[in-house]
Amino acid sequence: MADAKQFLDTVRSGYTFKGESFKVGVAMLDGQAVEGADVMVPFRTLNRHGLIAGATGTGKTKTLQVLAECLSDASIPVLLMDIKGDLSGIAAEGATNDKIKERYQKLNMEYKPSAYPVDLLTLSQQKGVRLRATVSEFGPVLLSKILGLNDTQGGLVAMIFKYCDDSKLPLLDLKDFTKVLQYVSNEGKAELEKIYGKISTTSTGTILRKVIELQQQGADVFFGERSFEVDDLMRISDDGRGIVSIVKVTDLQDRPKLFSTFMLQLLAELYASSPEEGDLDKPKLILFIDEAHLIFQEASAALLQQIETIVKLIRSKGIGIYFCTQNPMDVPPSVLAQLGLKIQHALRAFTAADRKVIKQTAENYPETAFYKTEDLITQLGIGEALVTILNEKGIPTPLVHCMLTSPRSRMDILTDPEIDTIVSKSKIAAKYNQVVDSHSAYEILTDKLNEAAEKSEEAKKQAEQAKEEKKKPAQKEKGFFDDPTVKSMTRTAGNTIIRGLLGALGLGGRGRKRSLF
Repeated sequence: MADAKQFLDTVRSGYTFKGESFKVGVAMLDGQAVEGADVMVPFRTLNRHGLIAGATGTGKTKTLQVLAECLSDASIPVLLMDIKGDLSGIAAEGATNDKIKERYQKLNMEYKPSAYPVDLLTLSQQKGVRLRATVSEFGPVLLSKILGLNDTQGGLVAMIFKYCDDSKLPLLDLKDFTKVLQYVSNEGKAELEKIYGKISTTSTGTILRKVIELQQQGADVFFGERSFEVDDLMRISDDGRGIVSIVKVTDLQDRPKLFSTFMLQLLAELYASSPEEGDLDKPKLILFIDEAHLIFQEASAALLQQIETIVKLIRSKGIGIYFCTQNPMDVPPSVLAQLGLKIQHALRAFTAADRKVIKQTAENYPETAFYKTEDLITQLGIGEALVTILNEKGIPTPLVHCMLTSPRSRMDILTDPEIDTIVSKSKIAAKYNQVVDSHSAYEILTDKLNEAAEKSEEAKKQAEQAKEEKKKPAQKEKGFFDDPTVKSMTRTAGNTIIRGLLGALGLGGRGRKRSLF
């Protein structure tokens, strides 16, 4: 049996911080909670990112909910990616029961049911505030990475963006981008090649197929206006608590490409629009990504590199990212190395492959004299986890077996009427739920092509008329004496003159002979 006093001293020295912190649970030794061994988390290091891992049913989602509550209480805005649809209950008060009373008694804490300020966001037609982004906001580099294009194809995308900028063709949705691609491949090819150089029809065809693949996963509902402003994710409620923005993505489980597209754009936008802050006393925003394996499932090497780069750099903006997944090996090693807070729930060892994963997982945690980590991971109870974080100096704290607190909000989903009430009271729903279809590249190019087609048709008709005229027999041009009136007058005058001449010669007709006498 380990020395209880030594354990208590280790926990207290390792989890006591100078700045503000919040309690997530109590450390356990030999399966029992140790009184006074509070496990605290400092706000100052929350921008160092984190991981919540564990098998299904071990309490990962409830741990995520607890962290979101503590952050909101500290006036820190929270963004939750709700894949399973079971996080909306944070907007309603929780209910007590015997298990909760017993747990809080062991934690030496008081259970106070509480509802939190929530905004429900959506990428699709579900109820909530619509999230959108324009193609232009993605830019050629990010769009090329998402589509998985090679350097040649990526260069063509960059050229298309340049052409659209020069020609004042706004790229707002995928319909715009597709129309420009088709124009570049056909009617506009000669025009663009004069300015930008040779264009490969094969490349445009490949890019078009990649765009169609993205559209088939429902990307059309995400690309467009009105673009979501990241400042609306960093709001504080009227009572001073941070607003919890919940993005309902329950319909994206079978569309990982769309989910990773949205996440990468969101991270890039957060990074680009947020100023450098360094290590703040409290972060500006914490983002929790449930079922994080969906981001990495179909990500290309270039896309993974982009995510890794953003994760490395975004912490200096005062923003922390927390991945929640069943298996910590779902997260690439390069990203896993950036995660300071680790909360490891139980893993199950049913197969040799499972045991291998557990061994690898145990090696990612600090060594400890109080636990045999590899064995303990399979023995953790529901609502228990192995915890280690970074202290204010960036050094990992001692690994502890922790009994975690339970949420004070509802540990269940909201009803449809409750969702309707939240959406109706949202201060940003009216701003983003209006349907906007601006005059953009699609309409401009369509008008241009229609105008060109009309001119071509008119020219064709004129050519046909000229051809018909040539077929008609040549006609003598009419002169002055061809006019009928002039002809009549000419004949009359001619006859009068002739009669006068004949009369003078005595040949003017059959008049009577006169007598000589």
